[in-house]
Amino acid sequence: MTLSPTLELAMDLIRRKSVTPDDAGCQELMMSRLAPLGFAGENLRFGETDNLWARKGSDGPLLAFAGHTDVVPTGPEKNWAYAPFDPVIKDGYLYGRGAADMKGSLAAFITACERFVGKYPQHRGSIALLITSDEEGPARDGTVKVVDTLEKRNEKIDWCLIGEPSSTNQVGDIIKNGRRGSLHGYLTVHGVQGHVAYPHMAENPVHLAAPALDALANEFWDSGNDFFPPTTFQITKIEAGTGSNVIPGELLVHFNFRYCTENTAESLEERVVAILDRHKLNYDLQWHLSGRPFLTDRGALVTAAQSAIRQVTGRETELSTSGGTSDGRFIAPTGAQVVELGPLNATIHKADECVKAEDLDTLSEIYEQVLVELLG
Repeated sequence: MTLSPTLELAMDLIRRKSVTPDDAGCQELMMSRLAPLGFAGENLRFGETDNLWARKGSDGPLLAFAGHTDVVPTGPEKNWAYAPFDPVIKDGYLYGRGAADMKGSLAAFITACERFVGKYPQHRGSIALLITSDEEGPARDGTVKVVDTLEKRNEKIDWCLIGEPSSTNQVGDIIKNGRRGSLHGYLTVHGVQGHVAYPHMAENPVHLAAPALDALANEFWDSGNDFFPPTTFQITKIEAGTGSNVIPGELLVHFNFRYCTENTAESLEERVVAILDRHKLNYDLQWHLSGRPFLTDRGALVTAAQSAIRQVTGRETELSTSGGTSDGRFIAPTGAQVVELGPLNATIHKADECVKAEDLDTLSEIYEQVLVELLG
């Protein structure tokens, strides 16, 4: 079976066991393909994370492809029909960890750049790739650190296309042009530990907190807007107690907001504190902001992506801000236009992760056409 350059490269990348934060040589492989095209590469290592910033050209505007080489753990390999790091093509599908999220997109980036530079050696502006090995993990030493480095030297990205698996039924049917914010809360409610037979000598923090948690769960946060669904609140962990005859002395509650631009992290924090205080709880509360919401309205990048999809596939594209967060949350605040465009997301993080083989070639053609639209 003769494989396309995109499929060959995708399979080479999948063979590298790059579980967060180990890059396992993926970026070196990518750079070996980019250097002959005139890209200058920088390895920006922070902690245990490898980051690649590869750029061709010094003039603006700058179009950057962004993505990650790290993958999530496989889970029990007995649950896989095929070895997760030994990619196979079966019945038209490429199987392997990272096939969809997102080594297929990385391969499509490279082959799109190869064809584009071959056809447009004197293209305008600059092309870059921002690649990290810490997207699936804590994301502390990855894209956020690279963006900080670029900002300090006033190196600005105008347009950023992230290869996250955005499609639902067909490649290019969905473009993510924004994401909701993510705010985590870590609540400790203090009570008084005691014997269950003597509740008058104790204070049960579970009982004390239950009305407040019910109020939080039923609070109306906002209605969303034209671009975002309403803000949601979800309790993700509750923990209390040491034994069947002991009233607990503490209750731990973790919760998360996925919030739209109708609220801010600060406004949500204030409203949560007001509800807890209204119920007269003795508590400690810590916050962690994973990312603020961002939105790229219709402009040059969205128009180019929609036009490229239409030319390559004939499909019209829906704009969406649904789903989780992405590294776009670190890039958009610099002023860059950001979209996510990648393969189908049906099998990401699952056993037998796969992508239709021909979809990766289609994706590469779309990426090439985006380059033509913006820099050709």
